[in-house]
Amino acid sequence: MGQGSARSWAVRQAVELDLVELVRLQALRSGDLDGDELDALAVALWEQLAADDVRVLVVDAEEEGLAACGIGAIDRRPPRPDLPGGRTGHVTGVVTDRGHRRHDHSLTVIGGLLAWFRDRDVSRVELRAPVRSAPLHRAVIPSR
Repeated sequence: MGQGSARSWAVRQAVELDLVELVRLQALRSGDLDGDELDALAVALWEQLAADDVRVLVVDAEEEGLAACGIGAIDRRPPRPDLPGGRTGHVTGVVTDRGHRRHDHSLTVIGGLLAWFRDRDVSRVELRAPVRSAPLHRAVIPSR
């Protein structure tokens, strides 16, 4: 566990007032974005905040702003034997502010998204992440 493992971090659903901070965090993982790209990111996040099949979760920083965020989306496909409900969850955009890393914020966000998927009878969850993050994600999302 990270340095913050003695503390329990609260995760919550993002709201419209979080939009500026969500754009800031998502831009951290995307690299240098120009004005048009930042505008497009803001519009996409705004739409996701209102979507029924998307959940944006955040962890508040102790002082102000957000320490971390992550996005979960549900994709519906025709049912099949290995996907009985036809629902696949996708975890994306998990990012922690550089000043708040090593406090298990990503684990908290992913755990919250997994709970949301369970509540919606999602039978498979897919997560794509950099290779360097694989040990962290394996600790939270067991493989079959």
